Amino acid sequence: MSEAQYEVIIIGGSYSGLSAAMSLGRSLRKVLVIDSGKPCNIQTPHSHNFLTQDGKTPKEISTVAKEQVKKYNTVEFYDGFATEGKKTENGFEIRTKRGEIFEAKKLIFATGIVDEVPNIKGFWDCWGISLIHCPYCHGYEFRTKKTGIIANGDRAFHIASLVNNLTNDLTILTRGKAEFTEEQTQKLKQNNINIIETEIDEIQHQNGYIENLILSDGEILNFEAVYGAFPFRQHSHIPESLGCEMTEMGHIKIDQFQKTNVAGLLACGDNSSLMRSVANAVYTGNLTGAMVNMELTNEGF
Repeated sequence: MSEAQYEVIIIGGSYSGLSAAMSLGRSLRKVLVIDSGKPCNIQTPHSHNFLTQDGKTPKEISTVAKEQVKKYNTVEFYDGFATEGKKTENGFEIRTKRGEIFEAKKLIFATGIVDEVPNIKGFWDCWGISLIHCPYCHGYEFRTKKTGIIANGDRAFHIASLVNNLTNDLTILTRGKAEFTEEQTQKLKQNNINIIETEIDEIQHQNGYIENLILSDGEILNFEAVYGAFPFRQHSHIPESLGCEMTEMGHIKIDQFQKTNVAGLLACGDNSSLMRSVANAVYTGNLTGAMVNMELTNEGF
């Protein structure tokens, strides 16, 4: 067991965490980034809608980002998983899966979220490739294609309204009784959007690119792209265990400066934002780093 003292610990070393680390490193803050190396977009072939990086792989972007952050010698990296956190007299203490203990005055969570996806054969093979969550990140690449939406109710209606501008061949698969209001149902009909309530048994694909959905009644539907909107959970339980308030949807509740209700604890990226994109993660991480530096400055100046 080891102990080390830092000014800031960042849990999560993907886009938002690295962005916060760069901001703090440029202010000569002693920072530790704890990351397990398992980003949610690990098999996504290309990242889009981010100026200067459009079309790059997520790995390319994060590799360059980490190399650039490493140039700031006050920033250190720890390869591992944070399992526990507690408040201390001087800030916070983080324990890792291997038993190491690290202390810091400030704590940043850039831990992301985990989608609770359905247990459908072939789903995970396609997730992030042709089975996607965001029209802004990936919709352009599947424009004009025969497209499905695995969702129900408000989530399905919201995605349909956005994707309808990208394709004229759109079907919602609710996997059970459709839960739309009369007004929503009417708008879907007006836009020639089909609704299928039958359960899905299997997704047939080639290397993650969808070819067919096989329904529980044996019907086979051909699609080239499918959007999915599912519940999620926080990737880390530590923020809530430290007393962070959560939103109704399950995000970490933050103010306009990325601050939680727990003094000295901030959050950035997907864990605290409706907008799941690389660009938003980088922005919120940069802002979080600046806010933490300001807190440290005010306390020490």
